[in-house]
Amino acid sequence: MKDKRIVVALGRNAFGETFPEQQKNVKKAAESIADLVEQKYQIAITHSNGPQVGMIQTAMTEFARLDNRYTVAPMSLCGAMSQGYIGYDLQNAIRTELLERGIFKPVSTVITQVRVDPFDKAFQHPTKIIGRTMSREDAEAEEEKGNHVVAEGDGYRRIIASPQPIDIYEIDAITTLLDAGQIVIAAGGGGIPVMEQGTNLKGASAVIEKDYTAAKLADMIDASHLLILTSKDRITTDDGSKTLDTIDVKEAIRLIDGGNFNPLTTLPKIDAGVSFVSSGEGRTAIITKLENAYQGIKERMGTIIKKTV
Repeated sequence: MKDKRIVVALGRNAFGETFPEQQKNVKKAAESIADLVEQKYQIAITHSNGPQVGMIQTAMTEFARLDNRYTVAPMSLCGAMSQGYIGYDLQNAIRTELLERGIFKPVSTVITQVRVDPFDKAFQHPTKIIGRTMSREDAEAEEEKGNHVVAEGDGYRRIIASPQPIDIYEIDAITTLLDAGQIVIAAGGGGIPVMEQGTNLKGASAVIEKDYTAAKLADMIDASHLLILTSKDRITTDDGSKTLDTIDVKEAIRLIDGGNFNPLTTLPKIDAGVSFVSSGEGRTAIITKLENAYQGIKERMGTIIKKTV
């Protein structure tokens, strides 16, 4: 384990849903990251791409509808686009914040591919709703292509799988940049999901849950801490009866098995924290609010998961 090497996972609240909103919000994220840099932490950052990948997919689909010379962009391509444009805003905001504090430290964004299993059961049970609202006719056309749709409001939307991450292909590049003292933004949106086909990597129609990829990334770079930044100070159980402060892996697993967390929001954060902490000695996972990043890493705030307490 490399002490003071951390993975910071930024939630969707760090970005917003429009271009101006994202540029405004990343400044807050940059302040939290800079607080950690001042404490001499080596930092790899991953992030959500919740609304962004949907906006890109919707825009590319509408473009193809308006001009039949073009085809709809696959989800893997939309994921790559979201990594690029979120990374662009985030790395520039962090660079500016650091320079204003008198710190020069390079910030790099790595377009990151993450291997998934084509037989992952998630492909049979998609959970991630994306893209535009469709008519019944458009929804039937999607189903004819082999895609899944779900009724929502007055229309239908596409729903895709969220498989587990198995491997990160650019891990050597990420580690080399960290060893060189750079801040690295990687595996944005959970990474671009790909499957191996011989020597080729083929994009999968999926979105990987970013918290699970954050845990995988933290494990592979041998980090000491996984810091998941969200919109709440601490995690609470779904019924609101229990607020989680410092807990051990056994207690976290007991709560998971008891169905105490929302499977689409809270559960991945707790489950990813357990996975990271369990995979090595001396590791800690912290889940807290974006503005509390420094207090969280010092274990003064947030839900803190350790192997034993």
